[in-house]
Amino acid sequence: MPAGYELTDDQSRIDVEATHAYLARSYWAKGIPLETVRRALANSLCVAVRHADAQVGFARVITDYATFAWLADVHVLEDHRGRGLSKVMVTALQDHPLLQGLRRWGLHTLDAQDLYAQLGWRLQANPGRMMERVFTDLYPVPA
Repeated sequence: MPAGYELTDDQSRIDVEATHAYLARSYWAKGIPLETVRRALANSLCVAVRHADAQVGFARVITDYATFAWLADVHVLEDHRGRGLSKVMVTALQDHPLLQGLRRWGLHTLDAQDLYAQLGWRLQANPGRMMERVFTDLYPVPA
């Protein structure tokens, strides 16, 4: 961890409003309501990176703690990128004691395949087996 940064998985130290502020402008959750973020974080295993008493990075796992985990919402504020903070968060989640022995992990990413490959991830071997239900325009963005 770079000097001046701190990683936490203490739910009471996760800044829901900071997480919402980033997600609401992200390409994958644009316009997401604050209450939806609150519910998502309350039902996930979360980590955050803090710097100067502010949250500058976040990642979470949705899991049954037995067989499967879904990595989601990994982000680092623009001014703090290039310091390996995403790798620190994802590694912390992958190594978390509650997430050991899982059979499968999953994630979707538009452009971070190279980052995840460095952490042991690979493209899905059988993409034709993956199915989804997608609801576009679920979060209306105010004009």
